[in-house]
Amino acid sequence: MKLSLSFFTGILCLLSLATFGQSISPLTKHPESGFRGLDTHGERVVWVSGTRGTVGRSTDQGKTWEWVGPKEYSDTDFRDIAVFSKNEAVIVSAGSPAVILRTVDGGKSWEQVYHNDDPEIFLNGMDFQGNRGFAIGDPIDGFFQLLQTTDRGKTWTDVSGSLLLFAEPGEVGFAASGSGLQLQGDNLWIGSGGSFAAVFRRNEKKMLMYKMLTPIISGAASQGIFSLSFWNDQIGVVVGGDYMNDQHNEHNVYLTYDGGDNWIKPIQPVGGYRSAVKYITKQRLVATGTSGTDISEDGGQHWNTISTDSFNVVGKSKSGKRVYLAGSNGQISVLLWR
Repeated sequence: MKLSLSFFTGILCLLSLATFGQSISPLTKHPESGFRGLDTHGERVVWVSGTRGTVGRSTDQGKTWEWVGPKEYSDTDFRDIAVFSKNEAVIVSAGSPAVILRTVDGGKSWEQVYHNDDPEIFLNGMDFQGNRGFAIGDPIDGFFQLLQTTDRGKTWTDVSGSLLLFAEPGEVGFAASGSGLQLQGDNLWIGSGGSFAAVFRRNEKKMLMYKMLTPIISGAASQGIFSLSFWNDQIGVVVGGDYMNDQHNEHNVYLTYDGGDNWIKPIQPVGGYRSAVKYITKQRLVATGTSGTDISEDGGQHWNTISTDSFNVVGKSKSGKRVYLAGSNGQISVLLWR
């Protein structure tokens, strides 16, 4: 009976892989570093950022890489990166002091455009839409920290107090993949965890802030929403779980079809803790984490685990034909559909 069950399980897995026709292929490995920042530009440009001040840049779809991290920041963990071209990018650090650096020459030189040595500052990630962007940080004195830029990160303004990003005791953000916030259309979305797993929605036109609780597992410092992705102002997904128990897959992924007012559990969940999720198309989504990578082909209702390799972050080319994954072991891979 056990042999039969294993046999049929294997057949189903093979059929699933054949149906979706995808493969994950290694591109390069930088074993001295771990990556949590990843962004792309167009169809050919990919950048990554991570520990030990490491920044990687490829202009040929990941076939070859230049390591262009700022040498004077070799002890800094750059948890997120935003890319505007093959030469222009912004990186943000985790921990104190918090720094944001910017390059316009492909990493040959870096300019420090933000510095904060408050011992409590901890920036988790950033997101841009055109020239406008935000960076989010853990709460200080009961409010999540929020920085705003309107010039592609050349200058930053602290807008924490004006947005009323109130945090409950024990509520935090996560710097697991830089995707705990998203600037999409007229809305800024922010996910939280720890004591509460909530989604903040700030409407940029109406200047209204909403905070909506989600059913994602929470209550401990290692639990909550680690990543979110919205297709439009109504349709979105949140993923997370417990990074201390990354095989556990209950209450790790939820969907919304009404802008976060209600959250729906998928029919088939992701395979475990997931630190990053992204819409590739309206129907195709990819989620990844230290216990594996999942794909959904029906808008997030059914997820299939295609690999149990450990990754932290996911990004896509402009067309979505290439999806990139990077992880704590320095591995950078590409997910392709055949």
